[in-house]
Amino acid sequence: MAEIHWKDVKKILVVRLRSIGDTVLTTPSLIALRRFLPDAQIDVLLEDWVAPILDGFDDVDNVLKVSKDTKSRLSIARQIRKEKYDVAFNLHGGTTATFFVRATGAKHRVGYKYFQYSFLYNHRLDSPESFWKSEYAHSAEQQLGLLGFVGVPVEDRPKSKLSVTKTATKSLDEKLKNSKPVENNASIALLHPVAAFETKQWATEKFARVAEFLGEKGFQTVAVATKTEREILSKLSTLSNVPIVTFYDLSLPEITALASRAELFVGNDSGIAHIASAVNTPSVVIFGSSNRNHWRPWTESPHEIVFEEMPCQPCTGYSCEEFDAPKCILTIKSKSVMKAISKLV
Repeated sequence: MAEIHWKDVKKILVVRLRSIGDTVLTTPSLIALRRFLPDAQIDVLLEDWVAPILDGFDDVDNVLKVSKDTKSRLSIARQIRKEKYDVAFNLHGGTTATFFVRATGAKHRVGYKYFQYSFLYNHRLDSPESFWKSEYAHSAEQQLGLLGFVGVPVEDRPKSKLSVTKTATKSLDEKLKNSKPVENNASIALLHPVAAFETKQWATEKFARVAEFLGEKGFQTVAVATKTEREILSKLSTLSNVPIVTFYDLSLPEITALASRAELFVGNDSGIAHIASAVNTPSVVIFGSSNRNHWRPWTESPHEIVFEEMPCQPCTGYSCEEFDAPKCILTIKSKSVMKAISKLV
């Protein structure tokens, strides 16, 4: 393994494909790289749909985007090859990410030994646990470990961070202004009542009870989801005895601005929860099947996690293989979430 002479490094590519939460939890690594190499070109390759989440993030020079179609992948492969990166990190581990790292032709290619086709890397770390000398590692630590392995200072474990752009703030303010009953000075609680899998999605009627509880505490609840999830927002509004402002069409930068504006976040373990943490909003995150040690909020802001201990946790979460329904998330009581909220507000 050739040693990396960092004083000679001019260009770095970080590859991190996949979801919102994955992208947010890459920001600690980008922060660590920037402070270590303030004058280097640091680029990050993301999937196109999630790339806007790094709008305004000033610790990278270029956010490169790729879609899932073959034409886009070949085009970006040619582009990153021309850049002549000195170092390329794979913070994801998937086959596609490995392809991109190899396509750079970088002299130094960094990944884990357990990655598929690990022979394509010439700097390979056993595991994040071995680097941190711990029983488990958070997702952010998993990524930071690769940097630390090759000499980037990461011992302080930087926290996740996102920027709030003026453009997103302006467009969000317009949407809030047109969505009664949100007032300019209202204390907003941001609710995210959906999740990728049913094993991570708390019952909508329980979120309705939480909205009522937040109303008693003087909060205006604003709930967000995507267009395909808008029926859940409609159900939430119907079940709640207090008005809830709902949005299913906010962009990722607008959601970031909303999370920053909110005084509290309450929701399932999801990418939106990580956005809230990255703008230092106090948060209550409800966990079902997920690995809490790996996915808990990575922030210094106040937060609580709510869960019911189950012998089958954690699991992949695609479906519940132990019970007829995912008890890990369904048995969590509204009172447990309300108790967590009361600790923060």
